[in-house]
Amino acid sequence: MVAITYIEHDGTRHRVDVDADMTLMEGATLNMVPGVIGMCGGICSCATCHCYIPAAWQDKLLPPSPGELNMLDSASHRRPNSRLGCQIVVTAALEGMEVELPVEQGDDAG
Repeated sequence: MVAITYIEHDGTRHRVDVDADMTLMEGATLNMVPGVIGMCGGICSCATCHCYIPAAWQDKLLPPSPGELNMLDSASHRRPNSRLGCQIVVTAALEGMEVELPVEQGDDAG
């Protein structure tokens, strides 16, 4: 298990243990972390698992694929450190990672 902390837009923190080889989106939805919807089930087609990866963790991740970048174009509140949680596989190297969540997700997000 890998400890990941999801931080809601208001600062509320949710520390959960995620199985290695799961995605950040799966770890959040299985642990009912508010702010991560994962509407498409993890196939990179909805951007409802949009999250922000702090700079200290970015070098531990594979770069986003062209498909992820295209999907992020539809994400509300996109930032330079935006990623889709369904595209980030949890590994032991991510132990202690903190993931920030946008203020809103989904089709009704503004």
